[in-house]
Amino acid sequence: MVLGRGWDECVQAAPEEEPLKRVLLYRRGVGAQVPELARGNPGISEGRGSSLGPHSSEPWRRGGGRGRGEARRARRRGGGGGGFRGPRGRGGGCDVSTSKSRRRKGAASASVEPHRHEGVFLYRGAEDALVTLNMVPGQSVYGERRLTVTAGGVKQEYRAWNPFRSKLAAAILGGVDQIHIKPKSKVLYLGAASGTTVSHVSDIIGPDGLVYAVEFSHRAGRDLVNVAKKRTNIIPVLEDARHPLKYRMLIGMVDVIFADVAQPDQSRIVALNAHTFLRNGGHFLISIKANCIDSTASAEAVFASEVRKLQQENLKPQEQLTLEPYERDHAVVVGVYRPLPKSGGK
Repeated sequence: MVLGRGWDECVQAAPEEEPLKRVLLYRRGVGAQVPELARGNPGISEGRGSSLGPHSSEPWRRGGGRGRGEARRARRRGGGGGGFRGPRGRGGGCDVSTSKSRRRKGAASASVEPHRHEGVFLYRGAEDALVTLNMVPGQSVYGERRLTVTAGGVKQEYRAWNPFRSKLAAAILGGVDQIHIKPKSKVLYLGAASGTTVSHVSDIIGPDGLVYAVEFSHRAGRDLVNVAKKRTNIIPVLEDARHPLKYRMLIGMVDVIFADVAQPDQSRIVALNAHTFLRNGGHFLISIKANCIDSTASAEAVFASEVRKLQQENLKPQEQLTLEPYERDHAVVVGVYRPLPKSGGK
């Protein structure tokens, strides 16, 4: 195609039954305003910078261009107006003031209802979310959303719990039957990292509970210590979870052990800590990452192998579930340690 051809040449180059092609040739060649013949054609808008809409040969242009009749870009979303009297681009427009009023309306109608797991809540609003009651209002830990709800004239702040960043949240949304972590619980958390999930456990157990957070990495440990400075129910322990005797003087007996260590010998690590700190009849939750244990075997085979190892250490698994779609080849196993004998009459 030769650039610079006039309208008459474009008419000769394209048959009468292809008016759109003539317009394309003319616009590409000269770049001038589209003549009267183009008016009324579907998807064609006149005016400066107009777009050819759904028939455009430039597929990256979605919706109309700026045009003479378009509102200011800051007041639009989606495609802009297609020029003076031109069709509006795909996606339509949305006034910023309208969207703000909708958000205010959604915030006013937001509510929180208790989850079946004590200390966990469901936020019902513009976007539903799993949340915990913020123990330190006004403070976030890892950039999570803070949601304020007024009920009975009292404002309470909740923190959104991201299941893609927390194995425990993924297990809850996946339908785990019991987490055994509740207000006033004493929890030993192995593999605390920077304190993302630990902070939500801190919210759940409240000021009368206690969570011992064990982390070996000093870099992540610094972040964990900073979280613990604002949350008095977190005790950070910067030690290797493989050697529980090194920190036995810092930790008392606990009700629950949660382990997310992602190590090939993680079942052994959990067993060592259970023998040292977990009371009889206490519970454990272990997050198993199949690839960290055996990358050559199937995930199901790895999970079954870990369950057998736990059983050999007086750790009785009661429940197992995978963490899809939040984590791939992950499973959480929930169980009890040295279950107490059932009381009953002879």
